[in-house]
Parts: sequence; C-alpha cells; structure tokens
Amino acid sequence: MKSVVERLRGEGPVFSVEFFPPRDAADEAVLWRSIRELEALDPAYMSITYGAGGSSRDGTIRNIARVATETTLVPMAHLTAVNHSVAELRNVIGWYAAVGVRNILALRGDPPGDPYGEWVPHPEGLNYAEELVELVRSLGDFCVGVSAFPYGHPRSPDLASDTKYLVRKFRAGAQFAIAQLFFEPEDFLRLRDRVAAAGCDAMLIPGVMPLTTPRTLKTTIKLSGASCPQWLLDRLGPLESDPKAFRAEGLDVVTELCERLIAEGVPDLHFYTFNRSKATREVVQRLGLVPVRA
Repeated sequence: MKSVVERLRGEGPVFSVEFFPPRDAADEAVLWRSIRELEALDPAYMSITYGAGGSSRDGTIRNIARVATETTLVPMAHLTAVNHSVAELRNVIGWYAAVGVRNILALRGDPPGDPYGEWVPHPEGLNYAEELVELVRSLGDFCVGVSAFPYGHPRSPDLASDTKYLVRKFRAGAQFAIAQLFFEPEDFLRLRDRVAAAGCDAMLIPGVMPLTTPRTLKTTIKLSGASCPQWLLDRLGPLESDPKAFRAEGLDVVTELCERLIAEGVPDLHFYTFNRSKATREVVQRLGLVPVRA
C-alpha cells in the first residue's frame, strides 16, 4: 500500500477526494457509487472522515476496509482524539493497520455539538493533535497527515501562534497537512509562506469544495472560519434563485482557484465531495488532472 506522500511525488499536480461515513444503507449505496465513479479517474488517495467523538467510527473503519480490499484506491482514514482514551485510540489504529490502511489524518477534533465550545480532553486521552501524531507514528509504519488553517485555528490568538502549533505537529512526525477551506489562492499561499518562514518544508495541500449550491457556499463560509469576500458574494449572490446558473458560476470560481494554485506549484488538490462525484469529476477534467487512457 503506497503512502500519501509517495503518491504526491510525481512530476505534476494530482487530486484527492474526501467522503464521510454513510448514515444508513441508502447513504452507503450513494457513497459507493461515487467512490467507483471517482476511482476510474485515479485520484492520488481518498479519505473518509471520523465523526465527532467517534460517532461514526464503525462506518469509517468498515468502508475504509472495503476501499483497501476491494478497490485500486489508496485509502486514508481520519482519526480524532475526541472522547477517546489512549487505549481506545490504540485499538482504532490497530484496526486500521489490520485492514491494510497505512495513511491516517490525525486530528484533535472539535467538542461534540459545538465546534467552538470549550475543549475538554478525555481523562485518559490526549490534549493536542501533536500527541496523536506521536502516538500513531509510534505504533507502526504510518504516513500521518494533520490539518492546517489558512485563517488560523479559531482558538489560536494570532497567525504566528497558529503557525507555531502547525510546525510542532510536523516536528512530531506529521508528513503533510491539508488546509481547511479558504476563498482566494493568496489565503493558502500566505499559509505556505508562513510555514516556510518558520524553517519547515513539509507538504501543504489545499482543501477545495466545489460551489454547486448556496448551501455549499454557506458551508464553505462556516468551515473556513472567515468572512466571505465581497467579490464572491457579488458574483454568486444574484444567482441564488437560479440553481443551474449558480452551479455553473460556482464551478467556474472553483476552477479558477485551482488553476492559480496549480500555477503556484501545489502538489495536490483535495476535494470535499459530500459523497457525490459529478462536480469533482467536472472540475478535475477541466484542470486536465484526469489520466489519459491508452
């Protein structure tokens, strides 16, 4: 099983995709239809998220196991420290290893029910993402990634502090970071510059969400933790009552964002799919990231 870093060491940019665990059998059918549709485009890797407090742990493990054993995809599993003792975390990491998963995105995670609420660690658990990175790396030959925040983590007092904590995660053994959502290429590029200025050359990957509906725009704003720039509101706001026009313009916006990032040398574009494949397929085809079949 190749590592994420190995998959990103090619000559040109690639793309990856992220899914979330299904809630029921119908959701699982939708998930797997999307996985199969995107598998044909050979993404560098795919990931499945991990619910708050481990609420979707079983779904994550089950579906990541299927990916590892039934597809040609390179799987990456998410793992959070929320509501887990170290013993429980060791157990989950062992499960990942047992099904052949060697790539893990190590996240402290948000407090259940309120992402901006007070963080309360499990009495027998971990307090920081860097501790989870160290734990995963100590238990086997894992490739470990972490999260990064172009606008700074909501609990960081300033960007300098946020950069310091990100670099500490790299020093703890993380090999790459996936940046949370952002609106303009410069927002990601400034993050990359801050990390480089701190003397760290670790791999940074931008997270991208296709803007297909007003809901996905609102989700992007919420997850970014920043205000939406006026130019984007002016461009998409007038189209909210016209779904077809909104989708077309939204995909143009995302394509332009990705084109600039590629021009700046990013190794990978990580797409949040909402367990659907069509919009991601359209964008990566526009960008020329789909392999040419003989």
